[in-house]
Amino acid sequence: MATNTPTIKNRKARHEYHIEDTYEAGIVLKGTEVKSLRNGNASLGESFAYLQDGEVWLRDMYIKPYKEGSYANHDERRPRKLLLNKREIGELDKAISQKGYTLIPLKLYFKKGYAKILLGIAKGKQQHDKREDIKERDMKRDINRKYKGTYKVNL
Repeated sequence: MATNTPTIKNRKARHEYHIEDTYEAGIVLKGTEVKSLRNGNASLGESFAYLQDGEVWLRDMYIKPYKEGSYANHDERRPRKLLLNKREIGELDKAISQKGYTLIPLKLYFKKGYAKILLGIAKGKQQHDKREDIKERDMKRDINRKYKGTYKVNL
């Protein structure tokens, strides 16, 4: 029974931040949240993760209320606990204690029936870095368009 579950991506993250490292974390969800996620009704756009009392939490992730949820529906933007082992939490704590680093959710997906979040240790990009990335992407597109399928450029 292979269900086609959606992958929810934070498309702004790679534009706004340099991603240094990634971690896969489980996420604690309520029943109606899981059903809504399986329908693809979520957004990672404004969300971020933080450490509090030795635990990792995810804030401002929007999960649309499940339409058949009735009174048991969830709060759309409640803080959600992320599941990582102690070693990973220690590594994250050390990484984000450096100046300018933060935890950004990059992708939400299902793996073996469990919801997973791909967290990135990120450092904010400056305006000129964003321009460089756009120039590089345009240059790759132009070269690939010019040679149309002969080979693909990976700079």
